Amino acid sequence: MTDDTTNTRTTVSNIGVAMFAVADQDAARAFYTGKLGFELRGDTAFGENGEMRWLEVAPPGSRTRLALNPAMGGAPGGGMIGVETSDVVAEYERLRAVGGIDLDPEPTRTSGAPLLFMLRDPDGNTIVVVEAPADT
Repeated sequence: MTDDTTNTRTTVSNIGVAMFAVADQDAARAFYTGKLGFELRGDTAFGENGEMRWLEVAPPGSRTRLALNPAMGGAPGGGMIGVETSDVVAEYERLRAVGGIDLDPEPTRTSGAPLLFMLRDPDGNTIVVVEAPADT
């Protein structure tokens, strides 16, 4: 086996945007900013007549953003991302107190994995909330 990485090394340096397909961008914006506490990072009309919309949200301080896009050629939902927190239990309890969020019954830790829990947005996209490594 040969190592071909010397000529194929990427110039990409960051994952800037993850994307979820949603049924209703206004409802998704309300869920992510109102329930999860994400910040609105952008909400811009585009297209020849402004008929499309680019909507981005993110956890406060995050470089990576989450674009909430209308489903194109399929149903909304089915996406998955992971986010990190230094206190999984506190974040779980905060979201449980907010209410109206489809949360796992409790945070869990399986062999070899960090403490985590999952939640689902109203369109069925999954967010895995993971305990951040100690060095981040």
